[in-house]
Amino acid sequence: MSATTARLVTLSAAALLFAASATPSLAQKKYDTGASDTEIKLGNIVPYSGPASAYGAVGKAQAAYFKMINDKGGINGRKINYISYDDAYSPPKAVEQTRKLVESDEVLLMFSALGTPSNTAIHKYMNAKKVPQLFLATGATKWNDPKHFPWTMGYLPSYQSEGRIYAQYILKEKPGAKVGVLYQNDDFGKDYLKGLKDGFGDKASAVVIEDSYELTEPTVDSHIVKIKAANPDVVVIFATPKFAAQTIKKIAELAWKPTMIVPGVSVSVGQVLRPAGFENAQGLISAHYAKDATDPQWKDDPGMIAYKEFLAKYVPDGNPADSSLMTGYNIAETMAILLKQCGDDLTRANVMKQAASLKDVQQSTLLPGVKVNTSSTDFAPIDQMQMMKFEGEAWKLFGDVMKGEVGTN
Repeated sequence: MSATTARLVTLSAAALLFAASATPSLAQKKYDTGASDTEIKLGNIVPYSGPASAYGAVGKAQAAYFKMINDKGGINGRKINYISYDDAYSPPKAVEQTRKLVESDEVLLMFSALGTPSNTAIHKYMNAKKVPQLFLATGATKWNDPKHFPWTMGYLPSYQSEGRIYAQYILKEKPGAKVGVLYQNDDFGKDYLKGLKDGFGDKASAVVIEDSYELTEPTVDSHIVKIKAANPDVVVIFATPKFAAQTIKKIAELAWKPTMIVPGVSVSVGQVLRPAGFENAQGLISAHYAKDATDPQWKDDPGMIAYKEFLAKYVPDGNPADSSLMTGYNIAETMAILLKQCGDDLTRANVMKQAASLKDVQQSTLLPGVKVNTSSTDFAPIDQMQMMKFEGEAWKLFGDVMKGEVGTN
C-alpha cells in the first residue's frame, strides 16, 4: 500500500468514525409537520367574538404566555409560534378555522381549542388526521376516551365529575332540598346535568325542574321565571359567563333567595360576578381547581406573585379578576412542561405519548393538592376540585379537595 493510499484509508476511516459518532445525536432530532430546529407551531381556536366571547381572554393569556417563553429563549431552544383564530363559538366556523390551521398553516398540533360545541365539531377530523387535539379548554367527559379517540385529550375537570361534586354538596348541606336546573342546550349543559343527576343517585327526584336555553337567545330571563314557579330551594346554573351573570341578576330582581350554584367555567369575578352585581352574588357556591387572583390568601404566594408580574408585563390591560386569564395561563404552563418533556422528538406520536405520561405535575397557580396526572388509559389531566363560596368581592375556599369520578365506557 502506498503512503498516499494509506493516508486516504486513514482519512476514510476517520470520516466513517465521525459519521458514526454523529449519527446518534442526529437521530435524536425527529420532527413532524409544524416543528423544526427553531420553531414549534401550535394551532388554537377560541371565541374572541360571539355569545361566549368572555372566553377570548383564554387565548389572549396563552399568546402572552408563549411570548414570555420566547423572550426567555423558547423551549429546548425552539420558539413557540402560537396561531390563534376566532371561531365565534360556532361549530361550522370551528371546522373552517381548524382545517386552515392543520392544512394551510401546518401546525404540529391543535392546542386548547375552547368549547364543547367547537371541539365536538373537529373531534373526528383531528383523529382521522392523527393530529393531536390537546388540552382542550372544555371539561366534556367524552374527551377522556383514549381507546376510541387516541389523539384527543381534555384539560378541565370533567363536567360530569363536577356535577357529581355539586350533588354531593347538596345532599350533605341541603338534605331534602328541591333543586331547579338551568342548562345550556348542548353537550356542555347536558354533560353537567347528567353528572348532577348521577350524583344524586336514587335521590334524583330532588330535581323538580330542569329547563334549557339556546345560545342564540338574547336573555334567559323567561327561563328563570319558569324555574322560580317550581319553587326550588337550590338553583344550579349550568351556563356560560354571559348567561350565568344574567341568571344571578334576574334571581335578585325577582326578590328570590335560593341557594345558587354556578359551574367552575363561570366563576370569573370580572366577567360574571361584577356584571351580575356583587350584592346579588353573595353566598354563591361553586368549585374550582385553580387559585383565584382576587383572593387575599394568595397575596404572598410565589406562584401568584409570578402570575401577577406576568399580567403586568405581558397583559397590561388584563384584569386579574378575570379567571379566564388564569385558565389560559395554566393550560399554557402545562403545554410548556409537555413540550420540554418531548425533548428533540417532536413527532405527533411522541407528543401524545408524553401527554399521556404526566405524573403528579404541580403547577404554580393550581390549588394545593391539585396535580396534573395522565396515563395511557386516563386522558383527564385534572380531576380534583375544591368547593368555594362568594363573600364580599372574592371567593372563599372551604372543605377538602374533592373528586367526582366518572368512568368512561
